[in-house]
Amino acid sequence: MRTKTHRDDSASERTCIVSGAKGAPETMLRFALAADGSVVPDIRCKLPGRGVWTRLSSEAVRRAADKRAFSRAFLAEAEASPTLAATVDTLLERDALQSLSMANKAGLVAAGAFKVDSAIENGDVAALVQASDGASDGAQKRARALRARFGDTCGTIPWIYLFSSSQLGLALGKANVIHAALKSGAATSAFIARADRLRRYRTSQTDPTRTSDSGGAPARGADTLGRPGRLAEGPSD
Repeated sequence: MRTKTHRDDSASERTCIVSGAKGAPETMLRFALAADGSVVPDIRCKLPGRGVWTRLSSEAVRRAADKRAFSRAFLAEAEASPTLAATVDTLLERDALQSLSMANKAGLVAAGAFKVDSAIENGDVAALVQASDGASDGAQKRARALRARFGDTCGTIPWIYLFSSSQLGLALGKANVIHAALKSGAATSAFIARADRLRRYRTSQTDPTRTSDSGGAPARGADTLGRPGRLAEGPSD
């Protein structure tokens, strides 16, 4: 009797319709074609029908829309909105904030400077969140505390610096959150992954692998997910 095999799509490569670059699905963006011929972002890869892919880059999405790459890829007339890149950004941002809210409901988030400092002192930190409109001296203080507590291994702790204090407040059900720390857990890992997708989408303009080796906490106002001393530019101590 013949055994039916199933293709593991999660391990398959996808091809960017703009650059021809190949990558795993988690490093790309999927788009579907609606019944009315409009191009629809499918950031969770759940929409039915044939999909086409671009790199995880706002520039790649803009180029695909401008150069009618979607019509060629779908082999059909495909209407891509001029604001498609901004729409994808909004969807990725919303997805990350919803994931942060889920981590909070799971009891994995400590918000507020005092609670974050306590979490660092206790060594119970899987990721740190700093509001993009927060003061840089607060980020510097947390960076010094991380180095004092974790030493060289502080570079393994991500900093998420992508959201404003009001956005963090809405996600966590508190007013104007500036600092937050996340404990280890499945919901935290999911949030870090989705925040990193948003970060890469915003920063992967030409070279998606580019990083910085400067030290310190992330720079104020930067759209970044960094690791102190490894991936994020920022103020020195």
